[in-house]
Amino acid sequence: METKVFLELLSNGKGVSGFEYPLQNTIISAFDKYLDDISVDKLGNVIGVKKGTYKDNEKSIKIMIAAHMDEIGFMVKDIEENGFIRFTNVGGIDPRTILGQEVIVHGKEDLFGVIGSKPPHLQEPKEHNKAIKMEDMIIDIGYPKDKVEELVSIGDPITIRRNIKNFLGNRIAGKALDDRAGVAALYECMKELNKINHEVDVYFVTTVQEEVSMAGALVSTYKINPDIGIAIDVGFGATPELPRASTVELGKGPAITLGGNIHPNLRKELVKIAKEYNIPNQIEVTPGPTGTDARAMQITRDGIPSLLLSIPLRYMHTSVELLDMEDIKNTGKLLAFFIASISNENLEGLLCY
Repeated sequence: METKVFLELLSNGKGVSGFEYPLQNTIISAFDKYLDDISVDKLGNVIGVKKGTYKDNEKSIKIMIAAHMDEIGFMVKDIEENGFIRFTNVGGIDPRTILGQEVIVHGKEDLFGVIGSKPPHLQEPKEHNKAIKMEDMIIDIGYPKDKVEELVSIGDPITIRRNIKNFLGNRIAGKALDDRAGVAALYECMKELNKINHEVDVYFVTTVQEEVSMAGALVSTYKINPDIGIAIDVGFGATPELPRASTVELGKGPAITLGGNIHPNLRKELVKIAKEYNIPNQIEVTPGPTGTDARAMQITRDGIPSLLLSIPLRYMHTSVELLDMEDIKNTGKLLAFFIASISNENLEGLLCY
């Protein structure tokens, strides 16, 4: 399967944090061809293993690569007397981006709805220059209360209705590319690893609940106990209104994060590999916790040396996230060559401070 086709299946799919299970079969069926073993843990993380070629008398080195499969979304909070649905957010959502959006309420069946609010004509003058709060919005699925209550329950997840759109060149836009682009990069990496020799065992993990707690990365890292942990997530794609120092350019490769969450020697090795194989890359500076699965990896057990690669993404946490497929391919390629460079001979030196 082409990586772009796989990413489209993921993006168009549903999987709000805590409700990621509909994506499991799509991921397993794609990954299974390239891995030696694949399983789902108690929280719903999909964990695949590609064995290395180390000898029986050598230490089995484990590298864990994680990308989260959950997406931001909504949850049913209440059903009004007139059948309107009150809702709350799951993950970080800017209410200004959701008014007028089409949604799918995942009740006993998938139900089409729209997010509405008081028309501007009926607003008070003082309301005209204020953003409408989420608690003042409703979802209308067109049914009276008794029918809504038959099909919808408090706590049902809700996703924005949006399918992938192709732009000129290699660019696409859609929902949940944060971080299903990272899952696609894992897929690209395992395809690359299928062509080259690697000594280490590689654990490919699509994690759950990153947007709300990073719980998936915490428990899967604890279980695997890797020698090196690498998170693949997204970085803020450059647009005119954003400061250059806080963004990364689309089409110029993944950003290799620099900061306290990141192991310095491993980062240097990653940069070295990128240069050696002429893989475009950028710098992302994050002095404190990255707010990604890399943070969860780093502080698991007695500490896991961690790295973070960020795929440039515009309009993060909206339904029109936009990226360049070449950045995903280069992320997968960089990961594969980095993995192939790790061995029993150099690991100890790389992990020293």
